[in-house]
Amino acid sequence: MMVRGLAALLVLLYGFTIASPCVNGQGAAEAGQSTLPSAPAGTRVEAKPSTQSNSSQNPSSSLPVHIEPTAVYRRPTEREKLRNFAFDAFGPYPVFGALFVAGIQQGYQTPPEWGEGSGAYARRFGSDFGVELITTSTRYVLAEAFREDTLYYRCACSGFFPRFGHALLSTVTARHGEDGRYRFSLAAIGAPYAGTFAATLGWYPSRYEPMDGFRMGNYNLVGAAGENLALEFIYGGPHTLLGRVRILKGRAAGADNP
Repeated sequence: MMVRGLAALLVLLYGFTIASPCVNGQGAAEAGQSTLPSAPAGTRVEAKPSTQSNSSQNPSSSLPVHIEPTAVYRRPTEREKLRNFAFDAFGPYPVFGALFVAGIQQGYQTPPEWGEGSGAYARRFGSDFGVELITTSTRYVLAEAFREDTLYYRCACSGFFPRFGHALLSTVTARHGEDGRYRFSLAAIGAPYAGTFAATLGWYPSRYEPMDGFRMGNYNLVGAAGENLALEFIYGGPHTLLGRVRILKGRAAGADNP
């Protein structure tokens, strides 16, 4: 039921965010202008001197017009991908996530064959961290195979609900092409199930079957959505440093430029 509710919420938020200037450019561009994708989370913003001139104004009195920071997308380098993989695989989110899930499993004794006590908790933590590691590794491998950019980019919008919707949609989407447009991602959708299938068929008790891996993969996908929410609202990690963002001078996207 939780997974079905998440899927319905993703559909509703998809329609909502299309109508808002958040995803895929954070604002519609006028004819003849290109739509710019959202900025990487936490990226440094620098002011760029305006190149426009107005003969009716004193150039020294011309001030930058404050608009929403927007970045021209560029694909991350292999070095940046490696750095982001290290954060996604061994950073605070997978570690604390595994600690949290292991605590829940310890309380419910899941699986019961692993028993109780500190040794059982350590085994559950290792299992959950292994699921996360395989999930992250699979996502990066599939992203390379399908030429997808599955790094998380914060929404260059404002407001809780647009940012919330962006984080949830990013769970099942990735950037494609040189312009970085968001599309549904096979890597993002398939990776959570790779980790749980590896666990149920690898080191879980033999009574676990592939359907158990699929069921656990649904929860793993929900956990990925929760991690994206943390990246959006709490801490974005190294992928906030993928490039410099320069403030575009002029009026906000969709308005007439002088």
